[in-house]
Amino acid sequence: MIEVRVDDLGFFEGEAIIRPVNAMLEATTPVMRRLEQAAGPSLAAQIRLAEPLPVGAAVVTGAGDLGVELLVHGVVSNNEEAVSRGSVRMALTSALHRADAFQLKTVAIAPFGLGAGNLDLEDCADVMVAVLTEHMRRSAFPSSVVIVAETALEEQVLRSRVARSGESD
Repeated sequence: MIEVRVDDLGFFEGEAIIRPVNAMLEATTPVMRRLEQAAGPSLAAQIRLAEPLPVGAAVVTGAGDLGVELLVHGVVSNNEEAVSRGSVRMALTSALHRADAFQLKTVAIAPFGLGAGNLDLEDCADVMVAVLTEHMRRSAFPSSVVIVAETALEEQVLRSRVARSGESD
């Protein structure tokens, strides 16, 4: 089941939050920076890297002071490779494989690939919903996904794509 709603990821109470990051596990949008701040200093210590990760990689860390146990970070860009439909697809696929490996039943996902100079909302929604529906048809975990939109427009576009996929709540 895929649900879409406008909410604050910092208050999500499930098992994990899946979020887009750059190759150094840094936030890609102001919303993701606020999530990092809400997680506190223990998250900051966990996401320090000596070397960048490849685009499409995903890693799992603790979630600091958030209401979830884990964060799954999907790498959508690096200094040489900008966000693209392909990088969003690879990063989200990897993140969902991590959720499956950790047997996470309920996760929240921030929109992957949005932000200044990145994908437009329709491209983001198309890629995310395609990856999610394909993964959920093949894997038991996660069984419930909440896509947390920042605006009513994001919610509307994402919800329409989910409804077309047949995976809505």
